[in-house]
Amino acid sequence: MPKAFPKEFREDVIRVYRDSDASLAQVAKDFGISPSCLKRWVTIDDRNAARAGSSAPSRGDEAEALREANKRIKLLEQENEVLRRAAAYLSQAHLPGK
Repeated sequence: MPKAFPKEFREDVIRVYRDSDASLAQVAKDFGISPSCLKRWVTIDDRNAARAGSSAPSRGDEAEALREANKRIKLLEQENEVLRRAAAYLSQAHLPGK
């Protein structure tokens, strides 16, 4: 079983690789890890960055936004009904003969 490296170490190695002009194999050799290990770390970091940078909200965010929208719709419908009744009442009060 390969030894687990601390997260900070992995982040440092990835940063050094991306900031330098050295090859993946050279950076891996300098830090004492295999090139395939570094390649896997970089791939995982790219995927995580793509997920974090995506504009699509998560399911939890979508569900919360939908609940808020439904609350707002219900409130607006209630306000609209009150205004409709008030308009009907006021229009009856201005009829001639009353």
